[in-house]
Amino acid sequence: MVVILACYFLPWKNINWGKISTVQPELVTVSGEAKTVVKNQLASFSVGVNAVNDNKEAAVGEVNSKMAAVIKSVKDFGIKEADIVTQNMSVYQNRNYYMEDGVQKMRKGQWSASNSVEITVREVSKVQELADLLNTSSANNVYGPNFRLDDTNAIELGLYDAAMKDARAKAEAIARASGRNLGKVMIVNDNGVSQNYLSFPISGGGIATDKVAAPVEIGSQTVTKNITVSFELE
Repeated sequence: MVVILACYFLPWKNINWGKISTVQPELVTVSGEAKTVVKNQLASFSVGVNAVNDNKEAAVGEVNSKMAAVIKSVKDFGIKEADIVTQNMSVYQNRNYYMEDGVQKMRKGQWSASNSVEITVREVSKVQELADLLNTSSANNVYGPNFRLDDTNAIELGLYDAAMKDARAKAEAIARASGRNLGKVMIVNDNGVSQNYLSFPISGGGIATDKVAAPVEIGSQTVTKNITVSFELE
């Protein structure tokens, strides 16, 4: 009886039952991009010492002595111990192959020893000075400087707003062209960040003199943030 009376007296027409829709919203998907130019913040050198001798201990001793002198001079220059990392150490005996009576034979040769370290410079204003120091040191090989950014996270965070504005401007243009209005953001995908050199450093591979220093250009990089955004079309 109660159910029957409720069905008769309740104002069913005034009740808002909500809206159920199975139609997917129409979307417009665009890419947003933002760029900024940043001066390189770090530099690194690869410094190697090698020696060849008939005696194994002599070859190793020469390399160790020279590398110890290089590391000391670098530390005295102001590079912290944590920024000097050993890359590779090797000791091997050369093999000389020759033919005798139509048969290939092998003769043991001299001993070769080598040691290389990577040096990170956190004050790029001192790169040229360090390059001159390394070029006049006992190192046999000096490669670098290789410039890079210290940390792109803070730079990347600062580009999100600009990338979103770029995406919205593109989506609004598409919506107007199609006679529609742009609605809310439905999907956002972060496509990561890319870095491109604007100018390249000159390696300090020669021997520096009192009159001519190793030419070094610190250079800059373009950091680009890309996102993909889907907006609702109304």
